This record gives sequence, structure tokens and C-alpha cells, in this order.
Amino acid sequence: MKGFSTKAIHVGEEPGSTLHGDVVSPIHLSTTFAKTRIADVDKGYVYSRTGNPTRDRLEEKLAALENARYALAFSSGLAAEATVLLALLREGDHVVAFDDLYGGTRRLFDRVMGRFGIRFTYVDARDPGNVAKALERGTRMLWIETPTNPLMKLADIKALAEIAHSHGALLVVDNTFATPYFQNPLELGADIVVHSVTKYIAGHSDVVGGAVMVNDEEIHSKLRFHQNAVGAVLSPFDSWLVMRGIKTLAVRMERHERNAMAIARYLEDHPMVERVYYPGLQSHPQHGLARRQMRGYGGMLSFEIRGGLDAAVRFVESLRIFALAESLGGVESLIEIPALMTHASIPREERERIGIKDSLIRVSVGIEDLEDLIEDLDQGFRRLGE
Repeated sequence: MKGFSTKAIHVGEEPGSTLHGDVVSPIHLSTTFAKTRIADVDKGYVYSRTGNPTRDRLEEKLAALENARYALAFSSGLAAEATVLLALLREGDHVVAFDDLYGGTRRLFDRVMGRFGIRFTYVDARDPGNVAKALERGTRMLWIETPTNPLMKLADIKALAEIAHSHGALLVVDNTFATPYFQNPLELGADIVVHSVTKYIAGHSDVVGGAVMVNDEEIHSKLRFHQNAVGAVLSPFDSWLVMRGIKTLAVRMERHERNAMAIARYLEDHPMVERVYYPGLQSHPQHGLARRQMRGYGGMLSFEIRGGLDAAVRFVESLRIFALAESLGGVESLIEIPALMTHASIPREERERIGIKDSLIRVSVGIEDLEDLIEDLDQGFRRLGE
């Protein structure tokens, strides 16, 4: 299978792979699997933390989407990230990371992994030179998001892969915002791709999960061991929900992008908007890079509203279709203020240094009718001006 949608629908769910010819892969809820002989106790499926038929089918499908040899499914995106760090790093190791990251990732790095002697240096990875300067003798990993959360900054995956590999370090790319439909970091030289499958991959705001995709057999073996040893695995039912969501990933992403592009242009022309962050806009300083390494620009955007934090709060609270909520990537449109919500755990001084202003609003554009979304934004701006 070559086409994205064909793989999304059929990989891991071939009717001939099940006893009854199921067109939809069944849910295997059993926690344990009985044997008839002691000699077989370690053969096949034994215990669902170690391996489960439904999760295995999902992992096969996830690997196909990223054109990877292997995929692992976890109980959350942060569980996936933590497993990568625990499996591949040790006390004294150093990580260079993009300074614009999801607040939960920064919290995991600084307040959890930092206690185990792993050091992190944050740089503006839009400039590969900043990354090269930050490398140390003990640097074992380079960690980036592209586009970033929430400022939609991009990193040149191919260039950073060359820098990391020349230093003997691994490149990890969080591909949550772009999704495998719009970007495949492994094909650009990345060693590891992580996803919060809670977001676009599942796509319906009804399951929490994470994933890691790799090509290297040794890395996969280490990750698989820690997946079992730590135990933060995705449940069979959640695995089934993610598989269901994946089947419409391509058509959803096309609609997300179409709506987001139109809204980004609308906001760019609005007198109450200071600045719009969306890689699909010609005004985005890295639009050229986005065109080179992405096949589309996604459904996430951010903008700065005139009037500061007070205006931002009043605006998001006045909307009727855009739900005031954290998370992203569902079919419904969500809106939030990073300084008060998703990135509140980052100290204010650091947020401001990165560029996350109190007036910044992040939008996960859903797949509703565009006219209704624009009308909702219009009424929000009108109420703000009253």
C-alpha cells in the first residue's frame, strides 16, 4: 500500500488477519492469555501490558503513517516522551531543545527529568547555528517541535539532523502539529518521531494517548523494553478508538487546513489583531521552509490581540462556537490563552523571552462550516469593541 488514506484505513485491519474476517479490527480486552502447556507460557501473547492484539494493530498502522519500521503506543503523549528519555539517556547526559515547546514538555524536562541528572539547554532552533553552538561533549539528543507550540516556529529538520548526527546525537521531532499527513520527519533525517495521538491522530477529543515511531532496530528494542517495564501503555479500547480516528485523518487534515488558512487571512486583515502566526501565510518568516519540508500547513494558528491580557480574556470568553479549552486537534474548534493555560507552568520571564505574550491566543481550528467560525470571531471582536 502506498497511498496515505489507503494505509490509514487498511493497515492493521486486513479481514484475512482475523478469525472471522472482521472488516474492523476487534477490541481484545483480555488482560491475560491462557496456555495449555508450561513450555508455551512465553510464546505469543501473555499479558496485555507486554503485548495486546489491538494495540499491536494500532502500532502497525501508526508505523505505516510515518513510513517507519516500528511504532509504540502509550497512555499519553507525555508518557511517550518520558519513555524516550528514560530508555535512551542517563545521569549526566545533555539535551539541546527548542526553546518554544509545549509547556507540559518543558515541565517534564525541567521538573522531572532534571531530578535524575539529565541537563537541558534551550535555544532558538530556527537558526541551526544556535543548535551547533549549544552542543557539548555530553550532548546525546536534540529535541524539537516543528511547527512549535504555540508560536508556530519551524526548524529545518534536515539541517538539524546533520548537525545532531555529526555530533553523535539523536534528533527527536515532535510531529503532533503537522501530523504524518503533512510532514514525515524520519524521511528528513530524524531518528525518532513522537506524537500526542490525543490530538489530530485520534481527532475526536475522546482519547488520551501517545506514540513513538523509529526506524532503528536497536532504538526500538530499548523503547519496547521500557514500554513494558514502565507500563504506560495504551489500553485496548483507547487503541481501537485511535484506529477509528485514523481512518479519517487525511480528510480531516484537509478541512482543518482549509479553515485555518481562511481564518489566518481573516485575522491578518483585522484591525484588532496585532500579529498572526501561521506557516501558511506569506507573512510567516519561515514560509519558504514550510513549503520545502511540509505538504500542508495544518490547523493550528496563534495571534496577538490588541489590548493585552484583559482583551484576550474578554475575547475568548465571548465566543460561542470556539470552545475555551486546552488540547487541540479535535474536529471541534478550541481556543485558549497560553500564558494562563497550556504554558502557565513556564515562568513569565521565560515565556516573554521566547515571545509568548499575555495577549497571545492559540486556536485549534476545527472542521465546522467556515462561515460559522468567521461569524463567531466577528461577534467576539464586536463585543470586545463595545
